[in-house]
Amino acid sequence: MDFAPSPRAADLAARVAAFMAAEIDPVEPAYHAELARRREAAGDPTVPSPWEPQPILEELKAKARAQGLWNLFLPAEHAGEYAVRFGTDGGEGLTNVDYAPLAEIMGRSAIAPLVFNCNAPDTGNMEVLLRYGTAEQRATWLEPLLEGRIRSAFGMTEPGVASSDATTMEATAVVDGDEVVINGRKWWSTGVGHPDCAVFVFMGLRDTPERLAADDTIDRHHRHTMVLVPRDAAGVKVERLLPVMGLYDEPLGHGEVSFTDVRVPVTNILSGPGEAFSIAQGRLGPGRVHHCMRLIGLAELALELACRRSLERVAFGKPIANLGGNRERIAEARIAIDSARLLVLNAAWKLDVGGPFNALSEVSQIKVAVPRMAQDVIDMAMQLHGGGGLSEDFPLAAAWTGARALRLADGPDEVHRGVVARLELGKYGARR
Repeated sequence: MDFAPSPRAADLAARVAAFMAAEIDPVEPAYHAELARRREAAGDPTVPSPWEPQPILEELKAKARAQGLWNLFLPAEHAGEYAVRFGTDGGEGLTNVDYAPLAEIMGRSAIAPLVFNCNAPDTGNMEVLLRYGTAEQRATWLEPLLEGRIRSAFGMTEPGVASSDATTMEATAVVDGDEVVINGRKWWSTGVGHPDCAVFVFMGLRDTPERLAADDTIDRHHRHTMVLVPRDAAGVKVERLLPVMGLYDEPLGHGEVSFTDVRVPVTNILSGPGEAFSIAQGRLGPGRVHHCMRLIGLAELALELACRRSLERVAFGKPIANLGGNRERIAEARIAIDSARLLVLNAAWKLDVGGPFNALSEVSQIKVAVPRMAQDVIDMAMQLHGGGGLSEDFPLAAAWTGARALRLADGPDEVHRGVVARLELGKYGARR
């Protein structure tokens, strides 16, 4: 077990950190100030919409790509020709262990993942196309995504059922001759607010619930299909964009989307009818590592801000660091961050050596532990900032909201604890 980055990953980490220091950090405050201005002027035709990407993003993306810092997430075993044409330095993709420190560095910034074309849900959707897409599907959707010309969304969660159990899904994707007919409603479809969002990866039942219930030849994990649905297909409607604790996460956003008798060619099915669960398992494992490493970067930023604030501000004749047990809180934050990082690297290593089914418990462990850790560390930093910690003058309130949301996104804590407990008890003969 070796968590040390390869020489290539160490080089990339240094280059990503240098790029962020030179190009992203100096302009990010102005980016967020402009976003706030646009939000306040919403409806004013003379002010751009907050959903319209700011020109600085495209400028930064061009600089990152010119330096070879592009599509850093591409997996080693599935990169192939796309790594040469669109990948980092035109070379091979990276293992999960090698990508992890890069994701941590990017996690310190709200815009860095977009700049390096490494933002969710596009990374997961691109991995799905790399692993399961046909040549036609890759040419139509993957290549524009790798170039950063379009964005994508993932349609899985539904408002009318307990989406923590995906087998309760009600949306359908039914084959009708040479077409697939799609009906249903999805929400928390991240990325749908972006004006360049061009395609959904949609998950639905392969037949009506009634017919599937009457067919005992198909088990519950082979009843779902993933299909590519163009954003502009007839019958697709974004019903609303959803705020997360008051934040809309522009320019990507999270939407509630209805699909009414949407028809797409049967060639838009990924892998085959009934294969959605196996695809989702392959997609979500690495994606959860990415999320968790970005959160560790965010927690590192919060701890840095907390330390600086606690030394610079004086109350009751002492630096805040020397009041109310704050030194102990800072020490506990350092211990928690470093512990979480090792837990994630362990999950990443197990994914690398054995694939998603080799790391079921480890991936669920990090999905519980890391957002909770980040939420606690950011909360401590907010407390040390006083009223400022609740404002938009610092990135802490938005960071806390992101950490809190990830205790639900990609599966709630309770589901992941259930996975860990099932696998642990299974060692002693317990049945599922």
